[in-house]
Amino acid sequence: MNYGIENQDQLEAIDNVLQTDLIHSGVQCSILIDTAGNTISSCNDGATNYDTYAFSALAAGNFATVESMAALAGEAEFSQLFHKGERVSIHFCKVNNDLLLINIFDNQISLGLLRLKVSETIEKINMICTENQKT
Repeated sequence: MNYGIENQDQLEAIDNVLQTDLIHSGVQCSILIDTAGNTISSCNDGATNYDTYAFSALAAGNFATVESMAALAGEAEFSQLFHKGERVSIHFCKVNNDLLLINIFDNQISLGLLRLKVSETIEKINMICTENQKT
């Protein structure tokens, strides 16, 4: 599956969006994955070193579990998840039907700013993914 990502230029554009919109805003690590848990793209702030493959697999499982819980509660989905820790928090959300975006951040960035940046980033990623479908 290519999820609308068909060439290296698109992958580089996604990397650039993650770096510019999220990492430069204070996110420690940003990971774009498919719903099966495969890492598509990841960027970090250079000061942290997370096991992005483990996060990808676990986040996909977590998201699938919460999706099932949403159905039990009568919801179509819970499109965003947030786990707050003492020092580090994780926010992940659905980009489209195939992709999820995971962001790991500390208390130096507010959840409100993060959600705004994530919303803008998702819009840009979806534009990149649909680029080749228009031609």
